[in-house]
Amino acid sequence: MTAFFQSLGMSYEGAWFTATIAGILLIALPVMLAVAIIIYVERKLWAAFALRRGPNVVGPFGVLQSFADALKVFLQETIIPSAANRGLFLIAPIITFTVALMAWAVIPFDVGVVLSDINVGLLYILAISSLGVYGVVIAGWASNSKYPFFSAMRAAAQMISYEVSIGFILICVVLWAGTFNVSGIVEAQRDHVLGINAFALNPLLFPIAIMFLISAMAETARAPFDLTEAESELVAGYQTEYSSMSFALYWLGEYANVLLMCTLNAILFWGGYLPPVDWAPLYAVPGIIWLFVKILIMFFIFAWVKATVPRYRYDQLMRLGWKVFLPISLFWVCLVSGYLMWTGYWSDKTPTSMVSASVDLPVSQLITCKFATDGKVTDELVLEETKAQKVALVEPTWRAKFNHSTLKSATKSEWGISEGGSFALTWNQPEGEQIAYVSFSDIPSENDWMWVEMKQANGAKLKSDDCSISNEKKKGAA
Repeated sequence: MTAFFQSLGMSYEGAWFTATIAGILLIALPVMLAVAIIIYVERKLWAAFALRRGPNVVGPFGVLQSFADALKVFLQETIIPSAANRGLFLIAPIITFTVALMAWAVIPFDVGVVLSDINVGLLYILAISSLGVYGVVIAGWASNSKYPFFSAMRAAAQMISYEVSIGFILICVVLWAGTFNVSGIVEAQRDHVLGINAFALNPLLFPIAIMFLISAMAETARAPFDLTEAESELVAGYQTEYSSMSFALYWLGEYANVLLMCTLNAILFWGGYLPPVDWAPLYAVPGIIWLFVKILIMFFIFAWVKATVPRYRYDQLMRLGWKVFLPISLFWVCLVSGYLMWTGYWSDKTPTSMVSASVDLPVSQLITCKFATDGKVTDELVLEETKAQKVALVEPTWRAKFNHSTLKSATKSEWGISEGGSFALTWNQPEGEQIAYVSFSDIPSENDWMWVEMKQANGAKLKSDDCSISNEKKKGAA
């Protein structure tokens, strides 16, 4: 998108800033529209479970009911209690709403369709989700009312309790995927079990997928864990004193968090934007469609549980979090890591050396290059099985796997006691064409992994036909 704005005559800095703002709006506005839609859908589902009709007056089949409710709260007067802390009272719903949208920045909707494809995306989501409690606690304290304050204390204890188990569950996923990058986790699920693109059908990961689903309900204070808004005990919980748009911001933030948790369930355990089965014709359907379908299924489960399961007592809520989920999730981390170590799961997937370069590309792209001898390119020296995946911890890093049979026919140069060679990668970025040289040794380690080292170079650039980057999808591509 930055390149598009540059083509309009903007400077790189201005194009980058405009593209970033456009990307934020392309995510935030649809999420807020989706909140209005799913509120209507949820009310219809509750009505169906109770054999009622649900919203049916405003618009065809009642589809405009959510927008009518939004208009109503927008036109209401904002009332601030006289004894409340005015500044904190007003800023609390803004914090909740803002934090609810921030986590969407690292969610991949399709291959390369992500606002910020950072390498620690999962840690970012975990950190952002933990900030949501501040809006609730500040609202309870600033209201200067006992019921909102009790609700805020419950919310703090509840979120902390279940974030601990969620953290251990995410460790299991990261161990299996080998990356904190959210797109990398999705790609790791390709053809995972019997041709199915999902971690959830892995016998070792299915139990924690169920635990994550339940913990997500508790993290978002959804029934049967809605103790923070228990109307029979706390009137309306931490939002008792709120009205008008400040009240609406809490609703927007709450349902944006629910959508986020549904999305995380789909991404971490059900393949995200990948089709359910690793079958070529299914890839003709855009990945964003598959992701939306999985999100809707997860939201149906959330609504189904809320309509049918009675509310927990507070002691039951705490016992489930600390005495059941925490020890099980901790044990599962040991079980999964032990299994991966015992079976040598990563021994044929991790190269001898990580290949480092600042290459900003979708993880599913394949890098294919030709060996160059004295500036000439020969067709018989093509690397056909070069695969790459961004897996860096601090800066973009690639790990590459090379076809051993092809390397045997490559032009070699003597490096002490080993033989090796090198080739160059070129790619285009807004600031111009980039180049990096890759050096390798063709003496394989275990499982035919090669020692690879990539370095940035300031030398002469190769021609575009010397090296190319394709967006071709192949089975098993990292």
